[in-house]
Amino acid sequence: MKFQLKNSIAILAIAFVFNSCNNDDAPAAAIDEKGNLKVEFDNVYGSADLAFATNYTNSNGEVIKVSKAKYIVSNIVLTKTDNSTYTIPKSESYFIIDEATPASTLLNLPNIPAGDYKSIKFGIGVDQTQWALGATGQGNFLTQAQTAGMMWSWSAGYKFVAFEGTFTSPTVTTATDYKVHTGQTGTDYNYTEVTLNFPNNALVRSSITPQVHIMADLQHIIDGTNKISLSNNNMGGMGAMIMGGANLPLVTSNLSNMFEVHHVHND
Repeated sequence: MKFQLKNSIAILAIAFVFNSCNNDDAPAAAIDEKGNLKVEFDNVYGSADLAFATNYTNSNGEVIKVSKAKYIVSNIVLTKTDNSTYTIPKSESYFIIDEATPASTLLNLPNIPAGDYKSIKFGIGVDQTQWALGATGQGNFLTQAQTAGMMWSWSAGYKFVAFEGTFTSPTVTTATDYKVHTGQTGTDYNYTEVTLNFPNNALVRSSITPQVHIMADLQHIIDGTNKISLSNNNMGGMGAMIMGGANLPLVTSNLSNMFEVHHVHND
């Protein structure tokens, strides 16, 4: 009988510890309560943490080094477990994620209605409706994008993704520059949206600031569902330039599989 009692107590203790670590038992959200949410973008290449000037081999047998990795995240929408949504105000929902600037990879979203959130949606780039407002309608983000080198020109529009470095291959044996830029080209706008489910709910409260950790696998930019060869786009002295034509819709399609939520902290 004592053996059974001791085992019962041990099982209850383990269950208590497990439930204590799982913050799904946070107090229910109060009416009009608000909190903050952090969203971290952690850039990787395949199974490795992304690092500049490091060799990575893609499925085309090309060895690439990355020197620039920037992309625009916009139009963030959060969905609760009851399927209601909260849209970050448009004027506060444009960000440039820059691997060279660690502070830029952590977004702090204030004044979020308290609740249990199960997913996030965001755009890659600046949506066409926003761009159509003209230069004066962009607010401070236009200057920010210009300073970050994420504009071609106002008439040409924003760069949504800027992925650059050098590469070699069996046919290109000398280190050669490559540039992959997405954005508006001709009649193709190439803006896309990504929706990601959380592995556990983000519990926004005035006393809890969840942090959503998103892995961004930059290998997918040219080596995702669509395989795009840098060697085949090599223009001699200019290097491999992927900035338009038939390749850009393929790159844009790849971006939808570039992101994954690794975990959610409710601290």
